[in-house]
Amino acid sequence: MPRPADYHPNVPEDSETDVDPNVGRIDASGTRFDRRSTDRTLPRWVIPAVTIFWTGFLLTFVARHVFNRLADLLILLLVSLFVALAIEPGVNKLAARGWRRWRATVAILLSVLLAFLVFLVAIGTLVGGQIADLLSESNVYIVDTVTFLNDTFGTQIDAQTVIDEVNNPDGRVQQFIQSQGDEAVRLSLTALGVIFQGLSALLFTYYLVADGPRLRRVICARLTPARQVRVLDAWELAINKTGGYLYSRALLALLSAFFHWVVFQSIGTQAPIALALWVGLVSQFLPVVGTYLAGILPVLVTFLDSPLKAAIVIGAIIIYQQVENYFFAPRITARTMELHPAVAFGAALGGAALLGAVGAILALPAAAMAQALASEWGKRYDVVDNHLTLIQQPRSAAASEKHPSSQDDSPRIP
Repeated sequence: MPRPADYHPNVPEDSETDVDPNVGRIDASGTRFDRRSTDRTLPRWVIPAVTIFWTGFLLTFVARHVFNRLADLLILLLVSLFVALAIEPGVNKLAARGWRRWRATVAILLSVLLAFLVFLVAIGTLVGGQIADLLSESNVYIVDTVTFLNDTFGTQIDAQTVIDEVNNPDGRVQQFIQSQGDEAVRLSLTALGVIFQGLSALLFTYYLVADGPRLRRVICARLTPARQVRVLDAWELAINKTGGYLYSRALLALLSAFFHWVVFQSIGTQAPIALALWVGLVSQFLPVVGTYLAGILPVLVTFLDSPLKAAIVIGAIIIYQQVENYFFAPRITARTMELHPAVAFGAALGGAALLGAVGAILALPAAAMAQALASEWGKRYDVVDNHLTLIQQPRSAAASEKHPSSQDDSPRIP
């Protein structure tokens, strides 16, 4: 019996199921058509990839939330660790001379705190005195400033008009001064918070230094002897690099303070020692922006006395900064921290972006420690000779290589 044209062997004759006429067809490439090949199924890697993505996203969100909550505590611990590493060499020396470790720690912390308070009182007294003098002699300063502007730039400013505007109770100047009352309260509360955090940092520092050997024993007790050696070497390296950082910064601050003291003393600036210490410390211990912040106070103080003196101070700060960048800093830093200027600048920017001013200060010793650890670990190889790796030598060294000896090598006759 002949088969109908739409007959299919896998489908009963009485079935009404539609059969794809292409099933079983072989195309020109020799591939047999199968309905199962047209099913749209997801690849096996899609579900694990989506799971990993959302898991990473949630973990990142949680970590960011926790970091924002604990940022203040993290900064507090980092500052405490930095101060502990800085003062531990002094504590160790006093302990070697027979001091109890806790007494040596308290003595050094009190000395540092006392020096810091003396510095703050000196600067605060200077600023307070200048503000009081400015308020009491505001008319005189206005007349002197207007006269200087008119004589220097050829302006036609009326000093009496400016005085009336400043003294007008409804004027913009008086309204601005009155609006700063709420700002003063906010600054007072911020200062109290800073004092509390400072005391907390001192407490953490005390425990880190006074119980330093015990803390290291607890850590090393969980490690193998080989790893104990590595941890203790890294700890000692951190102490050396932090001490080197403080030594280099303190030496540069001393040079800066001495230079600016000479300038301030020669032009008759008020409180030259306090201003010189301000410039030296702020310019050295606040990377990137420290120089600009340090120069604001002496410029303002001298400008109230004489605009010409303020111009001399600005010139002196610029000149010394160039001398320091090209002469003092490379030689001092190379012997203490051995940190490339580009690495130091990048570390300061990164630390400031993460933790603000505190991060910028702590970034330099951290970068020095990381660079030292990286140089200690791993293999090192000789560098191939290439013009891209050629280091230019000073002229004196090059001349000595060309003429290694000025003595005559000919035999001498006795």
